[in-house]
Order: sequence, then C-alpha cells, then structure tokens
Amino acid sequence: MRFDIITLFPELIQPFLSVGIARRAFESKQIDVHLWQLRDYAEGNYKRVDDRPFGGGPGMVMLAEPLAACLAAIKHTREATSSKASTSAIPVVLFSPIGQPIAQSVVETWADAGGEFGEGAILICGRYEGLDQRFIDAHVTHQLSLGDFVLSGGEIAAVALLDAIARLQPGVLTDEQSHLQDSFNPAISGLLDCQHYTRPEEWRGIGVPEVLMSGNHAKIEAWRQAQRLALTKNLRPDIIDAKKL
Repeated sequence: MRFDIITLFPELIQPFLSVGIARRAFESKQIDVHLWQLRDYAEGNYKRVDDRPFGGGPGMVMLAEPLAACLAAIKHTREATSSKASTSAIPVVLFSPIGQPIAQSVVETWADAGGEFGEGAILICGRYEGLDQRFIDAHVTHQLSLGDFVLSGGEIAAVALLDAIARLQPGVLTDEQSHLQDSFNPAISGLLDCQHYTRPEEWRGIGVPEVLMSGNHAKIEAWRQAQRLALTKNLRPDIIDAKKL
C-alpha cells in the first residue's frame, strides 16, 4: 500500500515515520510512504507555488501548475515501479474543511489492503487559502477532513490518516486484537471505550472497581459494556441517537 504525499513541508511528516508503534508499518513497507516537495515542481528562480486570488481578498492561493507537474511525476514513478499499467484509478486526496470527516469506518475502508484503496493514494497537503479550484476539479477524487476546524496545512491530517491506517495493519500492534476494543469499533457497537486501570490496586487512596478484581469475566464484560454506554450517552449522545441504542 503506497502513499505519495505532496507537501511544502516534508520535514513535518518525516519524523513520524520512524517513531512509535506505527513505524512498524512504514519500516516493513506495509505502508510505503513517499514525500514530494511541491516547490521542486515550481517554475522560476523563486519556485513560487502561490499567488493572489482573483476577485481580491486576504491570503494566497496555491497555483495549479506546480501541483499538476508534481502529480504527473508521481504517476510516472508509480507506473514505472508498478506491475499495473495505469495509475488512472489511484485516488488523489485533498485534505479540506469541506471533505468527508475521517471516522473509524472511513479508516477501516482505507486500511484494507485488499479493498477499494489497496493501492494506497496520493495525498495533497494544502496551504494558504487553498488550491486553485481548476486543479481540484481536474484531478482530486476524494476530499477528507479531520473535523470542523481549520489547520495551517494538510500535513497534520495526513499524519493522522496514516497513523490510523498503520495501526490496523497486521503485526503493527503487539496484540492483534487490541484495536477491536478501540472507541468506535464495531466490536463494541461503535461506542466509546470504557475506563481502564492498572497497578497498583490502590493509588493515592483511590482503589480499582471491585468487579475488575473479581476474576469473573462475564461480570467484567457486563461492567465494561455498561461503562461504554454511559460514557457514550453522556459525552457523545449523537452516537447513541445515530445507532438507536
């Protein structure tokens, strides 16, 4: 699964690929990440990648031509190194406030190496006021968003997506089953995960719920499910309403 990332700041992404649990997916090439410096495909002595918006207004807009040139170079490289004859079906993703929210169900779809996005994608990290709409209309196939807020650029969103995908790859997590207990996972009905406790049994005068010390796995699971429901009802009632639980 290959991800090519178009960015003005590859140095923001590079360290993430070599630290933490997720690095296993990148070091093993289960997720093969290639960083592309957009400025390398800009013209002129100043390698300009942005200009003022038509119609006036604040900020700058990313130029279409450097983006198109970088995209063409990525597709050429992919075709030269892939057994598949064409890259026309490779998703081109822009991180944008108008994009589809990145929910766990979205991540699971993208993480499936044998599924719709098994060949990975080309990720575009926008900056400034956004991209020239003509490039978006001509080349972008998907738009994704971290939520209803605005970032300085798409790099953080790209890292978030890669991390979420990486931890679902075989062998990345120490316990292959641990992600099944994550918040939003269908295995726990899409609810928020319950509270967790570890040693010591008493910390600063506060004990662990007795049921967790009982050894009765049925009672423990019943307690955990009750906690998941209570937490979700109190903190994310929209999930309860959506699932009609």
